[in-house]
Amino acid sequence: MNNRPAAAYDAFLPDALARARAQQAWTPADGPMPAMYLSHGAPPLFDDGPWLRELAGWAQSLPKPRSILIVSAHWETAPLMLSASTAGTPLVYDFGGFDRRYYEMTYATPDATALARRVAAAMPDSEPVYQHPRRGLDHGAWVPLMAMYPLADVPVLQMSMPTHDPARLLALGARLRELRSEGVLVIGSGFMVHGLPFLTRDMVRHGAVPAWSADFDAWAADALARGDVDELAAYQHRAPGMPYAHPTPDHYTPLFITLGAAADPTAPVRTAIEGYMLGFSKRSFQTVA
Repeated sequence: MNNRPAAAYDAFLPDALARARAQQAWTPADGPMPAMYLSHGAPPLFDDGPWLRELAGWAQSLPKPRSILIVSAHWETAPLMLSASTAGTPLVYDFGGFDRRYYEMTYATPDATALARRVAAAMPDSEPVYQHPRRGLDHGAWVPLMAMYPLADVPVLQMSMPTHDPARLLALGARLRELRSEGVLVIGSGFMVHGLPFLTRDMVRHGAVPAWSADFDAWAADALARGDVDELAAYQHRAPGMPYAHPTPDHYTPLFITLGAAADPTAPVRTAIEGYMLGFSKRSFQTVA
């Protein structure tokens, strides 16, 4: 076993780069890009070869998007804000206690100014949009994207999450829906179960899955398969495993941006990744309409 930090990413990268170079770019003939909800991980993702390959395989199953708009659990700011859009957007290393290597990683994406203008124009007058000239991409964006688009050749813009209200997030997602027909990949980035305060030694050492994680995951999978948006929105009162699965709402609610961006938010979704990391469900999906 190689204990070098990010050794799995180093092993993953040569083949991932070759596949990324061969990926066909999106064209209008491909139809709208899907919207995604992904469980994004943190620096430990770079030490998880199977998960890296799952994310890369997911990206490879689609045309390469013209640009990416991502809403992360780690930028909860109102009013609505957009990250810096110039080429080589800096990264936010919003984690602590990890090896120095993770703080030296870079992901210099192309200019996303055109996407920033497009997103701002799509918002209603009641939702003013501000550009943050120095705010980079946080780990909810750059960590999974380094696996999915390792060439860093797709413009990436991050949008803040101004609320946790499902209805308002669905409405914001609906405003982004038309961007999908322009080759924009809309991503809500969170984690299907994120009960960090309740992490146990058995979960860390052996990957034990507590009942509250498995039960919440099964509930979410069922509701998503039925397109039951009302059930999903009432998670705090109806979902088993609460409040352990989500002591705070930030990693769950990006899901509503994703569903809102669907042509039909009540249509069943396609699961792309399932399973557990440290006992937390990493269920990820894409819209099919």
